[in-house]
Amino acid sequence: MSGVPQFVTELLTPFLPSWMQVVFWYGVVALVLFITVILGMAFLTLIERRVIGSIQARIGPNRVGPMGIGQPFADVLKLLVKEIILPEKSNKFLFLLAPFLALIPALCTWAVMPLWPGFTVANVNAGVLYLLALTSTGVYGIILAGWATNSKYALLGAMRGAAQMVAYEIAMGFALVGVVMAAGSLNLGEIIEAQRGGHFSFFIWWLLPLFVVYFISGLAETNRAPFDVVEGESEIVAGFHVEYSGMAFAVFFVAEYVNMILISALTSVFFFGGWLSPFEGWPLPGWLAWLGAASFIWLFLKVSFFLFCFLWFRATFPRYRYDQIMRLGWKVFIPVTLVWITVEGVLKLYEIGPWSK
Repeated sequence: MSGVPQFVTELLTPFLPSWMQVVFWYGVVALVLFITVILGMAFLTLIERRVIGSIQARIGPNRVGPMGIGQPFADVLKLLVKEIILPEKSNKFLFLLAPFLALIPALCTWAVMPLWPGFTVANVNAGVLYLLALTSTGVYGIILAGWATNSKYALLGAMRGAAQMVAYEIAMGFALVGVVMAAGSLNLGEIIEAQRGGHFSFFIWWLLPLFVVYFISGLAETNRAPFDVVEGESEIVAGFHVEYSGMAFAVFFVAEYVNMILISALTSVFFFGGWLSPFEGWPLPGWLAWLGAASFIWLFLKVSFFLFCFLWFRATFPRYRYDQIMRLGWKVFIPVTLVWITVEGVLKLYEIGPWSK
């Protein structure tokens, strides 16, 4: 029955009709996934502060709970009890709606993410199109936040953010065209399966320029340093969320960290085989055979590595000027992706490299 496990069907048959079993099962899966992503985001804030503190030769949070692991919960409690101040001349409905328009698309994209072999909440054949559609809507939350506030500083930050996201969204889309050409499918599970055969079969080797474009564009999409001019303190205070406080302010940062996890997961899926093992097909001894098996562990390790890169770059690179960011997106990344798609098309036409099968 429509992806519902046999044990769930046997358990619920006396109580619920078949269609309600499907609703119940996917509701539970979505809830567990939502809670996992939110908890992962919360602890990512702690890890970020500890990693950057280590890079900068300081300690980071270590007082709340053992080794500071209670710090994310203390931050949430602090934000919950803070007052949400509504600017007098703002559009109050849109002012409160904007943070959720930034967060909800980031959470909904996880519906098509293949988390381990044979498991996806929604096995959509056009999964890549679904991802592009949802990630593109996140810009509406930023634009509405800046406009509804009725502040020139917030509006300038929103315009910066919108222009930056549009520029890099195009480059990301072209990079994914190369991935779809290589896999021959828009389904994320089938894109992973197309990379079977060990680490030399991963798309990173043949699509390296597209990987570089995609990951750096992901940094810009999430407004992370060194692409965080949307929050340029020296000229526009805090950007589009300058008038937000309390949990309304926090929702924007929940969206940012959820998007970080999402970009890291998608990079792993598109270029590094997702949950596939890099040691697949290796003649491993029996006690190491598990290293050659596909599992969620491999996806987790790959996502963790790319999340570390997000933190590492923030502690390393200075902020780019706005004109440098626009030049990189429009004059460098888009031409690079177009050229490499053409090269990939020639390789595919003449069956060179991985397309010789």
